Amino acid sequence: MAELLRTHPLEAWRADFERLPGTVGITVEPFVAMVDVRLSTVGAEASAALGVDLPTAPNTWVPADTGRAVWLGPDEWLLTSTTETPEELEDRVRAAVLPLGGSAADVSAQRISLRLTGARVRDVLAKGCSIDLHPRVFGRGSSAQTALSQAGVVLLALSDAGDDVVVLVRSSFAGYLADWLLDAALEFTPTPHD
Repeated sequence: MAELLRTHPLEAWRADFERLPGTVGITVEPFVAMVDVRLSTVGAEASAALGVDLPTAPNTWVPADTGRAVWLGPDEWLLTSTTETPEELEDRVRAAVLPLGGSAADVSAQRISLRLTGARVRDVLAKGCSIDLHPRVFGRGSSAQTALSQAGVVLLALSDAGDDVVVLVRSSFAGYLADWLLDAALEFTPTPHD
């Protein structure tokens, strides 16, 4: 049986992203394993079983070994891993939360990640996002489920300065969002006479 090669939905946009100026950088991040976790009670037992203290404050994320744990709701989190396969992550997390009355589902194919860096990242995002992205409000460890232009996204602040943000977007909206981001970044692209 022939093995299918996985192609990133934004492969065709990589060259356009690379031509952006340093004030706004967009990088297509590699695929990562993602598991949606539902768990009604979070405590020491769940933390020990999962190997991470799940964030309980709304709209936050924490580093989790080789990935992240993102708060999505009062009883819902997104766990990611850069080293485990989707099946391995799902099996490990399911084994940890099932005895606690929780559930885990592989959602790795649902979203892809873009990383936005540079001094004008907040300005670009503000063109299509109605939430406050000022570093006082949206600093490192903050997350938000919101609409960016017309695409549902999850934003993760990786720095306190607001110049490093991960955007998780559904794979089916990735091309639309890539085109929108390139258009939104045009204003911050220096012209030849600058």
